[in-house]
Amino acid sequence: MIGYYVHHHGRGHLARATSICAHLSRPVTVLTSLPLAEEWPFDAVVELPRDDGDEPAVDATASGVFHWAPLHHSGLRMRMRQIAEWVAVARPAAVVVDVSVEVATFLRLLGVPVVVVAMPGERTDRPHELVYELADHILAAWPRSLYQPDWLRRYDFKTSYVGGISRFEGRSHSGAHRDGPRHVLTLGGAGGSTVDVAMIDQYATDHPRFRWSALGVAGARWSDDPWDELCDADVVVAHAGQSSIADIATAARPAIVVPQPRPFDEQAVTATVLGRSGLAVSLDGWPRSGEWEPLIDRALRLDVDEWRRWQTVGAPARAAAAIDEVAARRGPVSAA
Repeated sequence: MIGYYVHHHGRGHLARATSICAHLSRPVTVLTSLPLAEEWPFDAVVELPRDDGDEPAVDATASGVFHWAPLHHSGLRMRMRQIAEWVAVARPAAVVVDVSVEVATFLRLLGVPVVVVAMPGERTDRPHELVYELADHILAAWPRSLYQPDWLRRYDFKTSYVGGISRFEGRSHSGAHRDGPRHVLTLGGAGGSTVDVAMIDQYATDHPRFRWSALGVAGARWSDDPWDELCDADVVVAHAGQSSIADIATAARPAIVVPQPRPFDEQAVTATVLGRSGLAVSLDGWPRSGEWEPLIDRALRLDVDEWRRWQTVGAPARAAAAIDEVAARRGPVSAA
């Protein structure tokens, strides 16, 4: 069997895991602190204790070696104990880690082959160097042709650039409706945003030429399945999270990308790549209300066929094939 660790921040890591696990040839156990619906698409779930509660975080980085390993932290201790007990009983052929330097390192110390999911940005700090060095394989969920960071080149021999992974791969759509005002959809995410619905309402007042709507921003409704709204949009305004970009690419919608502040400039780097490649209108920060009209017109002139270069078609299957290969090559002989 294969284990899959899913980080609890936002929903993108879980969406990616769901897409990949649908193509894996072995049973999958997910390990996470993220609350899951009763009907999960995995064979089993190990619910891990949180390690980011109110306890004091003493020497949390272990002198810069890790990102989060505070001394005498009961949540961390119980979390690692549960992982160790699961490994002892389940004997996984491999575990995918998306993402945690500490979990990946701990699993490798337990003798488990580890597939690490890379993230965009400037990952040149000591913890990231450690985890990419020890990984049996690395998955990069973007196309090599558009983004091959220098810090990842040294691991080319064990890295699969699989393309953007969207939960909507294979879904059909007819494109945006063209009658009436052009529809501008602002798409938020569970990872946090600086935008709220009052701002969108103001844009609608200032720019009546367009029909504005919002999903997932503060004060607006949330949708677990925004596919129809995404396909209906003439222009999508979104942050630069990996799952959001892959979803927009799958829907092939014109996009304005506004990166949210994230560690290691993750979204800023992604937005830069998209803008440089001509896939989206990329901004450094949130525009003032009066700046929207030329930006939307610019987005409407984009060639949406260019989204094919983000290589979302077949990406989950390519990721699963790489994981299956590690499990077959590095797993125990008796692994199921």
